[in-house]
Amino acid sequence: MQINVTFDMTPEELRRVMGLPDVQEFQQELFAKMMEKMNSGEEGYDPMSLYQPLLNGGVNAMSEFQRMMFAMMSGKSDGKGQS
Repeated sequence: MQINVTFDMTPEELRRVMGLPDVQEFQQELFAKMMEKMNSGEEGYDPMSLYQPLLNGGVNAMSEFQRMMFAMMSGKSDGKGQS
């Protein structure tokens, strides 16, 4: 038996369904501060230093999410939280 399920939703709707936080305002504030520092020519300013923690966490979070989804679809348990 094969069952296909299709969801037609926007990224915003998917974010809400998955219970993910809305970080758009945070990103806009971060970008505004970064642009302010870049425009003022602050000495020693490194824009990548702002994004480095976000990039590391984002990549790890996405790979963890993909692993979790694959485990759920294949019916396998990841072994976490079980004794």
